[in-house]
Amino acid sequence: VQLQASGGGLVQPGGSLRLSCAASGRTFSSYVMGWFRQAPGKERRFVAAINWRGNSIYYADSVKGRFTISRDNAKNTVYLQMNNLKPEDTAIYYCAADRSSVVRTTPSVYNYWGQGTQVTVSS
Repeated sequence: VQLQASGGGLVQPGGSLRLSCAASGRTFSSYVMGWFRQAPGKERRFVAAINWRGNSIYYADSVKGRFTISRDNAKNTVYLQMNNLKPEDTAIYYCAADRSSVVRTTPSVYNYWGQGTQVTVSS
């Protein structure tokens, strides 16, 4: 599986962005998909994840109520809608795929990673 993240950019506080992650490979629809982020000097941290059916979704507490993860298996794409962005959301955002059927939040269990897309929230 190869993952290609896109949609990052510079946005003012309170603004919105939608990240996309396009996957190659016929087994995409069976994988858990996750979004992680890494700020300068910090560890990569969990943001959100969704199972293949879309009926099991987890969010980090810091983004609950502001971010929404979704997926379109027909398009082999997972999305992260980010609203009411804050300066502390600034980071490189990575999408990842986990062969497990159970949603997990630990970066080390994910098998495939995209290249990352920069999100900067600043006035």
